[in-house]
Amino acid sequence: MTQKPFWEEKKLSEMTHEQWESLCDSCGKCCLHKLEDEDSGEIFYTSIVCDLINLNKCTCTRYSERTHLVPDCLDLKQHNFSDYNWLPSTCAYKLLADGEKLPDWHPLISNKKESVHDAGVSIRSYAMKESQVDAVEEHIIHWLD
Repeated sequence: MTQKPFWEEKKLSEMTHEQWESLCDSCGKCCLHKLEDEDSGEIFYTSIVCDLINLNKCTCTRYSERTHLVPDCLDLKQHNFSDYNWLPSTCAYKLLADGEKLPDWHPLISNKKESVHDAGVSIRSYAMKESQVDAVEEHIIHWLD
């Protein structure tokens, strides 16, 4: 009998630190700056990302220090996922919290770190660092789900 993978067996709150971290597919979407419409509460993603990100790998260059260096940066593990309506629909944490499966391109399924980039899911091809732009609101993007 084959044992199910940990993400099919455990709730997010039951995972070890290593298991939790391995769920991140390194798409970089959570690092994109987001704008919220004050009237409707609608969230708009932009193509602007924190200066700490490595745009080739779509990972933070100062990950362990990020919440101290960037006060608006959130540690997802310390919060309730129902509060995160801004997480992208492709996010493994959101998918699992909603009882969904990981997509075929997810590195835990494909066994390839580059699969998220190969599938065109990462921000690698379009993101710009915040120090390179003047007006974030001029860089709103729309994804097709």
